[in-house]
This record gives sequence, C-alpha cells and structure tokens, in this order.
Amino acid sequence: MEFNRPLPPRRKTRQVTVGNVKIGGDAPVARQTMTSGYTYEVDQCLAEINKLARAGADLVRVAVPDKRDTEALRTIIPNSPVPIVADVHFHFERALEAIEAGVHKIRLNPGNIQDRAKVRRVIAACKERGIPIRVGANEGGIVERRDKEQRAAEMAELDKDYAAGLIRIMLDKLDEYLRIFEAENFHDVVISAKSPDPRIVIDAYTAISQRYDYPLHLGVTHAGPPETGRIRSILALGTLLANGIGDTIRISYAADPVHEVEDGKELLCCLGLRPRNEPELIACPTCGRIEVDLFKLVADVRRTIMQEIKIPLKLAVMGCVVNGPGECEGADVAIFAGKGRGIIYVQGEQKATVTEDRMLSALLHECRVFAQRVAAGEAKLIGGKASDVVIRPPAPLPRADGSLPLPVGG
Repeated sequence: MEFNRPLPPRRKTRQVTVGNVKIGGDAPVARQTMTSGYTYEVDQCLAEINKLARAGADLVRVAVPDKRDTEALRTIIPNSPVPIVADVHFHFERALEAIEAGVHKIRLNPGNIQDRAKVRRVIAACKERGIPIRVGANEGGIVERRDKEQRAAEMAELDKDYAAGLIRIMLDKLDEYLRIFEAENFHDVVISAKSPDPRIVIDAYTAISQRYDYPLHLGVTHAGPPETGRIRSILALGTLLANGIGDTIRISYAADPVHEVEDGKELLCCLGLRPRNEPELIACPTCGRIEVDLFKLVADVRRTIMQEIKIPLKLAVMGCVVNGPGECEGADVAIFAGKGRGIIYVQGEQKATVTEDRMLSALLHECRVFAQRVAAGEAKLIGGKASDVVIRPPAPLPRADGSLPLPVGG
C-alpha cells in the first residue's frame, strides 16, 4: 500500500484573470467570500472587505441590487486590498454600471435576464475590459418559472428522480447559457452549479468537469450556520478538490463571512493546495485526564499566538501526560500539562516548566524565539523537512503521587 500519496492532478482548465488573481490553469485554488452588509454603506463595506482580506480572502463579492450600490463601487474598488466581484441578478444595468466603475469580475445568471440582447451587452462590455463572468446554475433558481409548460416538464422530471433530474437541468441550462457566450466569442467564463445537498454538488461538478474546460467555482448553497454548514461544505468541496476538481471556492455560512474564509483556508492547507502562513494548531479533546483548563488555553492560543506568529510552525497544546509526549515529539513548539503546570518543548527539547497562569505567556515567548530563529536560518520547521535540532521524546510529567510514568514506548 502506498502512503502519503499526492492528490490526483487538477483538471486542465482555461485561466481567467480577476484583478491580480488568476483562476484556473496552474494557479492556486482561490478563496472567495461575500460581504454581509450593504454595499452602498461605503465605510462599513470597506471595513468588512479589509477584515475578510486579512483573514485570507483572495476575492470578495459584493451585492449590487441598486444603483446606489454600483455608485459606491467607484469608491470601494480603488480602496480594496483584493479584487471585487459584483453580484448581479435581475438588472443588466447594474452589471454595466459595475463594469464602468472598474469591477474585476461579474457574477451573472443569464436565466434571470430574459432579453438576450441585454445579456450580449454585458458580455460585450466585459470583453472590452477583460472582465470575467461567473455563470451560475444553482438549485435555488434553475427550474423554469415563467414558461408553465416547461416548468411542468421539469418538475415531473424532478419528481421521478430529483438528483439526476436536477443535474440534467443544470447541464442543459449551462449549455444554453454558454452558447450565448460562445456566439460572442467570449471565453473568460467561470462556472458554478451549487446545491444544499453535498451529494448533488459532488455529482454535478463531476459531470460539468467532464463536459467543459472552464474553471469551476465550488460551493454549497444555503449551507446553514457554521455548526452544520461546515460539514456539508467540507464534505462536498473536500471530495471534489481531492479529486482534482475546482479552481476557486466559497464556503457559505449564515454567519460572519470571516468564518467562511478561515475554514476555506484550512481546507486548502489540509489538502496541500495552498501553503500555510500561520501556525498549525493541534490540541487534544476533553477527557477525564485533563487537570488544567485546556479549553481556555486553546482559545487564548488562537486569540494571541495564531494571530501574531506568521510562519507555519506546528503547535501542539496537550492537556495530559498520556498523549502529550508523543504529540510534543512531532511538533515545533508544544506544551503538555498536568496538575496545574505544563512543560514546554521546542522540537523535542525541554525549554521551560511553568505554572498554569504562565502557560500562555511562556508558550508565546517560545514561539516568538523559534520564529526568529527560523527567519534567521538557524532552525527549520519540522513539517516533513529536516530540523537542526535532534528530536527526542520529552520527559513525561510526574503523576500526582510523584511517581514517573514509563518512558514512551517502554
């Protein structure tokens, strides 16, 4: 059996350019999200965009249902740290206004704009400026609503086999939409086909990837709050990405979109599709062996160390002497605790024994020192690479009665 094998190669796609971000081709998988406030409230919108960019978003989408929103883009776009995508639904004028304001990409559903001449005007304007268009065929708006006969036929197909019928309708509508773009010799297109059902998402994008070479924007729509939405999203997106499908992602939650960015980053890092630029935190779960307030310590570490240290060191926070030694052995910086105190290790070398009230400050200090050594070339991250420190299993903490556990492996 082959272990730690690489993921299948990503499917070959066209590449589009969104501001300074490449999507598709050999570009890294891009992380997207969307603001939750009103675009016309310029100061608040820019503050949210900046927060999302700091969290790791490569692109940010904003809603432009009204002209005051597209007018706000004239101030937002030149002050945004990342490319801006305009979300357009029913009014083609909003797309033209957003393009004129300098937006970097348009999200368009041609099915919501019945007059094909208007769609062609948007395509022509994007073609002139080199602006890509994302075409969505999402479950919530894919079934025909105006033509009663066509709607009845599609509903009958869904009643027979909902998933298969929905995917076929998605493919048919995408064919219809893409013929419009191809007739205009416009190929800077990104495709999405979302559903709340992760199984449909997996099958739909798999079918689309076999039919088209356009880059794909992955997502699960209406995923819900983070508590349940992250399960739906990671199941679908992780499966597709692990099979080489997907060029840009948005994890969608009914919550602060910063969580979308954080979880998207972690997903891509876990799959090796994007490099880490911050610590990888591991921590043990709760059990009856814990003798310190581990939950508070982990939360404090996320709030301080994860925000300050900007190298991908592996950081282990362990709450007992059972799993602590082994986890500390494989981490760059680690602490394992028991009976109100903890021992801190740096790449297997014991550095300090501290009381519970000093754990966070001492751990932060050792992380800072180690980060400085890495920056100076005096140490290397473990992360599968050779370290300049000999790794030795750390000594276990004594039991409450003062006796020592057997050595690791003893």
